[in-house]
Amino acid sequence: MLRKLLFVVILALVSACSSGGGGSELPAGPDLLKKSAEAMKAVKSATFSIATDGKPKVPVKKADGRLTATGDADGTITIEVLGSLQELTFALVGDTVHFKGPTGGFQKMTRKDLAQIYDPSLILNPAKGLAQLLGTATDPRVEAEESGVYRVAATFSGQVLGTLVPGVTQGVNAKIWVDKATSRLTKVELPLQDGTVTVSLSDYDAPVTITPPAAG
Repeated sequence: MLRKLLFVVILALVSACSSGGGGSELPAGPDLLKKSAEAMKAVKSATFSIATDGKPKVPVKKADGRLTATGDADGTITIEVLGSLQELTFALVGDTVHFKGPTGGFQKMTRKDLAQIYDPSLILNPAKGLAQLLGTATDPRVEAEESGVYRVAATFSGQVLGTLVPGVTQGVNAKIWVDKATSRLTKVELPLQDGTVTVSLSDYDAPVTITPPAAG
């Protein structure tokens, strides 16, 4: 009798684990990224951050700021220049970039000049930014659902990545996280030689107005 009871309990546990514990079936990778790319094209604004772990060979080591789909942006960026790290505060409004270092006032450069270094406003650009990155990913595989987001493994080309992360020239086997409810991208993790670059996004479509800094 005891043996039979144990058998029934074990059978019930196995049945519960196989049918109820895992939640819904994971979506197909290509379908998810296609949906995410379309969602990113519709984004009006976002908060972004770029962080590095280790010593990846990229000039941008850290950045935080706000972006609009029209191309304006502001925030701070830490960039390596001639072997030393420089932290800059910037406001990109129209074709003018206002920027300053730790000391001194704001200076100006053109958007074209900024593009030679790094233009964060391209992140939300439908043709060159994250939407393009998602649309050109190869072999996307949804690995798991984590607290309302899907974790996806995919390969990105160096040509597309280089626009978003200067210094990247080769393809990268990346991890990306896509919000289950909105299909928007929340994080991209790029393992590179000697370190990792992580791009995170939040506060989608929050009201954002980028204005030039006050003179003086």
